[in-house]
Amino acid sequence: MSKAFTKESDAEDDEPALPAMPAGGKNYITPAGYARLRTELLSLIDEERPKVVEVVHWAASNGDRSENGDYLYGKKRLREIDRRIRFLTKRLEIAEVVDPSVHAGSEQVFFGATVTYIDDEDVERTVTILGVDETDNAQLQISWVSPVARALLKARQGDEVALQTPAGMRSLEILSVSYPEPK
Repeated sequence: MSKAFTKESDAEDDEPALPAMPAGGKNYITPAGYARLRTELLSLIDEERPKVVEVVHWAASNGDRSENGDYLYGKKRLREIDRRIRFLTKRLEIAEVVDPSVHAGSEQVFFGATVTYIDDEDVERTVTILGVDETDNAQLQISWVSPVARALLKARQGDEVALQTPAGMRSLEILSVSYPEPK
């Protein structure tokens, strides 16, 4: 089909790809992660979207919409907000909230653990295993479906686990495991 016969907005309205999860897997999330996503959703619905709708309504009342920057930008921003609202709604619907503090004091690695390990090149790292929707690599938070987390899960402090990497097998020794304290 020729590009001439497609709407320009077709590409803009595509749903964002959801982060990969194992088939039949759960969307585990911590209570804090769930609260953050829910707060963002409510903020978009109750605050940001109404402000943008008001601007678009005002801009539309000014007449010619084809060269009206407020109108064009506002409509684009509304699509972005609506797309994010749909995404957050879907993610919150399938979320399974897991409180990692129930494992406080345990030496076994479960969802929500902060794990310090050393690899076979003597590089020490500390990572926190969280849900797909709440990870932040800059803060050394990894998804529970990541290869490193999969290798660490269910192991105990002092265990050595194997991690398959593109460069070959790596060995990780778990130095410590901690969880947030119960509230």
